[in-house]
Amino acid sequence: MEDRKVHTIAAISVISLIIVIIVCRVSLKLSKTFFLICGASIAVILAVFSCILIRHRYNKRRKVLELQLKSEGRELRIEYSFLRKVAGIPTKYRYKELEEATDNFQAIIGTGSSASVFKGILNDGTSVAVKRIHGEERGEREFRSEVSAIASVQHVNLVRLFGYCNSPTPPRYLVYEFIPNGSLDCWIFPVKETRRRRCGCLPWNLRYNVAIDVAKALSYLHHDCRSRILHLDVKPENILLDEDYKALVADFGLAKLVGKDESNIMTTIRGTRGYLAPEWLLERGISEKTDIYSYGMVLLELIGGRRNVSRVEDPRDKSKKKWQFFPKIVNEKLREGKLMEIVDQRLLESGNFDESEVERLVFIALWCIQEKPRLRPSMVEVVDMLEGRVRVEEPPGTRMILVDLLSVDEDAGDDNNLARLLSSVSTHVDCTTSTYSLGSTILSGR
Repeated sequence: MEDRKVHTIAAISVISLIIVIIVCRVSLKLSKTFFLICGASIAVILAVFSCILIRHRYNKRRKVLELQLKSEGRELRIEYSFLRKVAGIPTKYRYKELEEATDNFQAIIGTGSSASVFKGILNDGTSVAVKRIHGEERGEREFRSEVSAIASVQHVNLVRLFGYCNSPTPPRYLVYEFIPNGSLDCWIFPVKETRRRRCGCLPWNLRYNVAIDVAKALSYLHHDCRSRILHLDVKPENILLDEDYKALVADFGLAKLVGKDESNIMTTIRGTRGYLAPEWLLERGISEKTDIYSYGMVLLELIGGRRNVSRVEDPRDKSKKKWQFFPKIVNEKLREGKLMEIVDQRLLESGNFDESEVERLVFIALWCIQEKPRLRPSMVEVVDMLEGRVRVEEPPGTRMILVDLLSVDEDAGDDNNLARLLSSVSTHVDCTTSTYSLGSTILSGR
């Protein structure tokens, strides 16, 4: 804009001087005065052109230097960002950077009740998954300190957190590394493939490897971190598969940092139905055993290729549907000696699975989902069992009364089902108090 103004003034000045020369020529003829005025005007015109030429060269050189400095600054920022990633230090991104990386948050790859995930590419070419968190309960300082702690966690089976974008009010953003094959649920449950999500039937050997990978990740969080980390939302949607189908545990949105000397922590109930441990639902506090319970539920879904809690057609009344609890079916089939009937039908048709590994995985899963937390193994023991270093004993029998009760969705349409379950519970357990008292009795082993 400034250059255009200067050029306009110069052009007007030159035209004005040319008009003066013409007027003088007409009025003064070829007199001495005319030649004096003409010479002075030509000198001024040449001076104007010289100034414009010098200014043009100066501006050109300034732009080159600005581009060079900008390029060097970008390279320094990229190198600084790379060094922070290597060191495990979370980078604080500007909102505009994330907006540009995700094409104004258009490339959505997943949604949840409290967050949406978008694919993006940073300035240095790194592919990332940007998670937009809505309605965040934590304060700014708490959010930042928790992000720093989680970003410092480094393990081959944990999704890396690159950084965050914080603001005094929601939404807030977390920037993770991008994992190409998406979440585990697309590969074990029968779902249709879309443009956004790749899907398929994961073969048995890869399912078994996934079980080991997730166990190692949780073992690291529980036992090898400076501050013990409880994930609190272990489920197939939070387990991602890379290009080699290696499992990486993701989404620390509910993670709880716990001191090494703390055992049971009281916290508000969060997470996903079907994966919540009974002691958490009954407000008896959480521990690493809470994650182990959720892990056991994921193991059963790996084996069966179906959800643990689902609605199926009621055989007594086909116009209605009832809740079905898959772990209870697994437990019954194990006692009947018909364990292979619970294996994913697609794997049964291919015949490409190991019966001894299926049995081992079922045993471990049933140990992990014991209603009494003290009976559940640690994740270190689970890893040893999976890798064959420790013999897996058959788990104790249980009717799973409490977990069957807690799997029911207590909405208006399920009041009758809930009443029947409560009645069933009262016939099996000598207790006339509330559901919480019943849970306390079962969990304490009295």
